[in-house]
Amino acid sequence: MSESTDPASPAGRIAAGYAFTGPALDLGALLWDGACRPDLQIRIPLSMLNRHGLVAGATGTGKTKTLQLVAEQLSANGVPVFLADIKGDVSGISAPGVANEKVTGRAADVAQEWEVTGFPCEFYALGGIGTGIPVRATVTGFGPVLMSKVLQLNQTQEQSLGLIFHYADSKGLELIDLKDLRAVVAFLVSDQGKAELKGIGGLSTVTAGVILRALTAFEQQGAGEFFGEPEFDTSEFLRTSADGRGVVSVLELPAVQDKPQLFSTFLMWLLADLYADLPEVGDVEQPKLVFFFDEAHLLFNGASKAFLESITQTVRLIRSKAIGIFFVTQTPKDVPADVLAQLGNRVQHALRAFTPDDAKALKATVKTFPNSPYDLEELLTGLGTGEAVVTVLSENGAPTPVAATRLRAPQSRMGPVEPAALEQAVKSSPLYSRYAEAVDRESAYEKISAEQAAAEAQAEAAAAAAAAEKQAKEQAKEEQKTARGAPKPDPSLAEQVVGSGLFRSLARSVGTQLGREISRSLFGTAKRRR
Repeated sequence: MSESTDPASPAGRIAAGYAFTGPALDLGALLWDGACRPDLQIRIPLSMLNRHGLVAGATGTGKTKTLQLVAEQLSANGVPVFLADIKGDVSGISAPGVANEKVTGRAADVAQEWEVTGFPCEFYALGGIGTGIPVRATVTGFGPVLMSKVLQLNQTQEQSLGLIFHYADSKGLELIDLKDLRAVVAFLVSDQGKAELKGIGGLSTVTAGVILRALTAFEQQGAGEFFGEPEFDTSEFLRTSADGRGVVSVLELPAVQDKPQLFSTFLMWLLADLYADLPEVGDVEQPKLVFFFDEAHLLFNGASKAFLESITQTVRLIRSKAIGIFFVTQTPKDVPADVLAQLGNRVQHALRAFTPDDAKALKATVKTFPNSPYDLEELLTGLGTGEAVVTVLSENGAPTPVAATRLRAPQSRMGPVEPAALEQAVKSSPLYSRYAEAVDRESAYEKISAEQAAAEAQAEAAAAAAAAEKQAKEQAKEEQKTARGAPKPDPSLAEQVVGSGLFRSLARSVGTQLGREISRSLFGTAKRRR
């Protein structure tokens, strides 16, 4: 028995830590004392993939190939995979690899039975930005809590946003996209809408202004493209193909590399949606879905406190839903400490120590590994491309010994597929017809606009009627005034006779005589004799 296979030797003890009894993924062969040992295989239990993980290393050390290697084996074992492809170089997992001397040499070194294989894939794009089946969410589906987090609202503003969502729901105002939310906010601080929330607290114009400004900044990050219909059903990521292999969902993100808030918004929604929908299952034989977030530092650079809290909480809790999350980045310090503490599996590629900061980061990385017979500072700076230091969780949940490993080669294409092939794969998907075309149906914006237009028309009609009435009154007054000031016409001959003094005197005389005769008749007095 050689020293390396002796269970009592350091190499033997390391190898014994990876001798699992259940299904496991093959990572590669042990490196010990400067030699690759194909008889000592390094593996990761399939049941531990929901305990999350980290793939780290300097640029060009093979992180993406490791991601591809693990994703292929998960798919082969019937586990769906989600890959966030920031650089656009993992689409090749859908196509068979290409045999060459380097690949066959690596396979021989690690005792790998390598054969070209492509894996079932679906390609997605955030809101249709880039090539892929569009992934969208409605504002209502996103919800006020997540919206408050991404808008970085304080507690008072968050409560006000909750009232806005409640009002919209109670009034049948569908919040589909961001213009719907903006329309409702603006309406509730308008003269017409102020009274709507008085009974439950109201909405101050200051708070409304903060929310509207935050929405504008959010849209400038590209978020407007993500919100809309048809809303994506996240259960699509849990599918298997007809032959039982897990579907690899590749989110193509090259077109949004400069929009980190859009990506982080999507991630928060996706994980929250899956967490809400999936039942608690505890420890299972294999995960229901495993996420890989390549270039994870883009997620966390400049991330809000709310986003970091959300990710930390989700990573901690989603394990019980049989969901695994792997972050792929350059150094462990790219990942917040609270998130890093939740990661049970680790593949650490080479690190460089060209600067004092690099050397400091190297020492900090070494301290995060369990005790090891290796000189990790020396080992981590001397690893070649496609080699890594590995430690995972064993089947009983305990960390395995640290193992320097020469990793296997992916069986799919190690590079992107051609743009035409990618476009064809997207348009031939059965999901394309379901999600490709954006739908802008009547929702809060249109309903409020229609109500405001009707109110404005009614107000205009009332104002016109009042103006007409006022004009009519003024015209009548003017006619009366004109009539009073007009010259009187010359009297007629009859009017002249009647109006003369002689006629008036005669009338008085006749009247007197007639009166006397009537009085005598009434009172019975006789006419005096003369």
